[in-house]
Amino acid sequence: MRWEDLDREHCSLARTLSVVGDRWTLMVLRECFLGMRRFEEFEARLGIARHVLADRLKKLAEAGVLAKHAYQERPRREEYRLTEKGLDLYPAILGLVQWGDRYMAGAEGAPLVRVHKTCGKVMDGVVVCSECGEPVQARDIRVEAGPGAGDETLPRPVRAG
Repeated sequence: MRWEDLDREHCSLARTLSVVGDRWTLMVLRECFLGMRRFEEFEARLGIARHVLADRLKKLAEAGVLAKHAYQERPRREEYRLTEKGLDLYPAILGLVQWGDRYMAGAEGAPLVRVHKTCGKVMDGVVVCSECGEPVQARDIRVEAGPGAGDETLPRPVRAG
């Protein structure tokens, strides 16, 4: 499969990666979830080239992950805010951050912690079954074809010689 064809793959992960699957896009999203909204803020925090940042913001806006909102009229200046579609990426970002905290953080520990506003406690995101509420891990899941499945959706078993 070619990178530029991911959005046409019969796979939800491939289609998602066609929007958010490069390092700068993920870093822009990190900054959005930390409250950044303006081009200059992204540029300063990330040290990213202006044309690369402009490209990533444009792609995220076109995909409906970010929305541009004017914050000044003369001259016109816009900021980028997460849409509902963008906010729905939080569990994926949180999962990556938690993996990084566990396997990539230094001896000092995680650079940031997440505090649940309701109870005030430092928390970890947990994947739970939407039906029974039980926490689940990869070993607890069986994947089956869904209503949008195509011929190449599920991998075929590898057969020995």
